[in-house]
Amino acid sequence: MKRLHALKFAGAVIVLAAALLFAAAVPAAAQPRINFKETSWDFGKVKQGDLLSHEFVFKNEGNDTLIIQKVTTTCGCTAALLSAEKIPPGKEGKIEVKFDTRGYGGRVSKLLYMDSNDPKQARRQLQVTAHIETPPAPKIELDPYNYDAGLIVEGEGILAELKVMNKGELELKVEFNHRNATYSSGGKAVSLPLKIAAGKEVTVEVRIPTQERTGVVREYVLIKSNDPMRTTLSMYISGYIISKEKLKELFIRYKELLR
Repeated sequence: MKRLHALKFAGAVIVLAAALLFAAAVPAAAQPRINFKETSWDFGKVKQGDLLSHEFVFKNEGNDTLIIQKVTTTCGCTAALLSAEKIPPGKEGKIEVKFDTRGYGGRVSKLLYMDSNDPKQARRQLQVTAHIETPPAPKIELDPYNYDAGLIVEGEGILAELKVMNKGELELKVEFNHRNATYSSGGKAVSLPLKIAAGKEVTVEVRIPTQERTGVVREYVLIKSNDPMRTTLSMYISGYIISKEKLKELFIRYKELLR
């Protein structure tokens, strides 16, 4: 009996050993493997308006052809494959990224993505960074960007207060654009362009006639300035216009509650 068990155990060992030898003898499937020399690049300090470029170099360290399927970027950057789409084993490829710094300031990072047939890393992320130095300039800020006028009686028009601030180092010049709005400050009509010294602010009253409109109202006031970073902004104004007849009807219906 013991001898029978020993024979079964020996047979199992032989079968297992044969399977391992067979597995070792079968060659691994050929596949590409991408490897970048670097996956990020810092341009350091640059001037606003500079056009920056960098080449990311990669190599196919696998044993099958690497196929580049697509290269995409976040907004503000462009990227192009400088080499062929098919990279043989042992060969290198290049991706060129260009970054236009106009309209940017401070520390900015942009991302690139490359898709390939590498089974272990089908999508690779690359990053470029720059610290963009901006010259002295005006800097506009608004408060609020969205204004709720609430309930408006028909014919009274919309009145919204807008605070315009200059957070920059140079004089800010502001223009307002709406089909029939008027603008005043301190009880006087605003002369356009509105000029605001560095570090100062002005409160502007925006008046929009409603004519005979009723119901939900939505208006946009377009605001343009000489801020190089934010040349065009908008203020969104909303409310509900109720007719005098409807207001009277509601007053009669709920006058007991109003006492």
